[in-house]
Amino acid sequence: MQEKKSLGKWVIARFQHETNTFSPIPTPLEAFNPLWNQDAYQDQENARTAMGAFIQIAKNENVQIVTPVCAFSNPSGTVDRKAYERICNSIVDAVQQGCDAVLLDLHGAMVSEFAVDGEGDLLKRIRSIAPNIPVAVALDLHANVTPAMVENCDVMVSFKTYPHIDMYETGLHAGELLRDMLMGKIKPLMAYRQIPLLSHTLRSNTNEGAMKAAVQAAITMEKKPGILGISILAGFSLADFHDAGMSVIVVADQHHPHFSELENQVADELQAMILSQADGFIYESIPIEQALNTARELASLTTPGPVLLLDHSDNVMSGGPCDTTDILESALQFGLSNIAAGPIADPETVQKLIQVGLHQPVDIELGNKSGWTYRGVRKQPLKLTGVVKAISDGKIKVTGPIFNGSILNMGPSVLFETKDAQIVISSERVEPYDIAVMTSLGVDLQSKTYVLLKSRMYCRPVFFPFSKGFVECDSDQGGPTSSNYDWFDIQHIRRPIYPLDLKI
Repeated sequence: MQEKKSLGKWVIARFQHETNTFSPIPTPLEAFNPLWNQDAYQDQENARTAMGAFIQIAKNENVQIVTPVCAFSNPSGTVDRKAYERICNSIVDAVQQGCDAVLLDLHGAMVSEFAVDGEGDLLKRIRSIAPNIPVAVALDLHANVTPAMVENCDVMVSFKTYPHIDMYETGLHAGELLRDMLMGKIKPLMAYRQIPLLSHTLRSNTNEGAMKAAVQAAITMEKKPGILGISILAGFSLADFHDAGMSVIVVADQHHPHFSELENQVADELQAMILSQADGFIYESIPIEQALNTARELASLTTPGPVLLLDHSDNVMSGGPCDTTDILESALQFGLSNIAAGPIADPETVQKLIQVGLHQPVDIELGNKSGWTYRGVRKQPLKLTGVVKAISDGKIKVTGPIFNGSILNMGPSVLFETKDAQIVISSERVEPYDIAVMTSLGVDLQSKTYVLLKSRMYCRPVFFPFSKGFVECDSDQGGPTSSNYDWFDIQHIRRPIYPLDLKI
């Protein structure tokens, strides 16, 4: 029996950040909680991430695995220069020591102080020192794909779901293509279309509307002989740099006799489809009073479950500080009651309430401490009176489909109860992609009339099943992740681009 030929040594790394250049939250090295070398391997070996998939493929092929770093940060402001250089250098140094393949789990919307095109500059560095080594990249669906990114890798594949539940599957897709390339089974070539469309995150939900149609078309076209992969990238509009916006990537096999016409035909067809439905990618925020009126009407329905109020003016996974109080304050002023809200990040208030202890009446000043300003004006904290109902260390094992099995760390947290609301106050800003952000502190979600979550999309797989409906809430005063572009001084994004410009 002929011995299986080794595929050599693979460098596998994860470096992910979605940069909101308008966010007041800094992004130093410690924000990434970087794990190096063997620690990175152990953390990701069985993870449901693209890096986890890369490792699994490498193990199956019995290759030598080098994992210089696993670094992931929640979205926040521009990445600190030292953080970017330290993490990039670890990857580049590993490649420079010699390898047969590079597999990278990237986001695709990173802006750093050192490199505006975070991923593009990293890939250029790798290509410059290893010009003949195959490079595969797994991307987030919200990547702002740049020409430099495409030019400096061989295979690029993105998530096809939002909320993101196919991170591992995307890694398998990209990694298997690279493996087949090394084995000579395929010869990938990519067609790239940068679309003059600045989509809204709330219109990149792959379960509805124009984004669903585009992704489904891509999945169908992927079945064509000679097509190896198709990615529809929604982009991330709050990264204010030239290449923000939508794009399409088609990976074709040069072994197919008509690969060039095929990949360009598919790329052009998808671009035309997206542009023909441009309005379907644009979101119009409504006044908060209108949103709360709708919520009250939904609450009056006899069907069981709470109404979800989704605060998309300040959510973690778009770079928000998770400490603005506009939607909660508006809901209380509007007369809504029996509300569960949070998590709102305010470590100062958490420490005060832990010292006060359980069941003692106390006045607090909640939120609005991160430095976010509304066109130069900083809003004051929300004054509330209530009692502490529960105290927690904030560590939760995730049971939902997003980051399943990982530990969600809210830091020391409390459940603060007022006359009209139970509010989870955390030390760390966290996205509510598990109901335990509330239930672990004793909140009975089914008994609530309203549940106010600082989330656009990640809450949906776990909170929607037991709710009677939802309302998307944007602050009338803007917010660090508002869906209303009028609140942002956008200066660097390529023009013309819709909807910033009426014609494209």
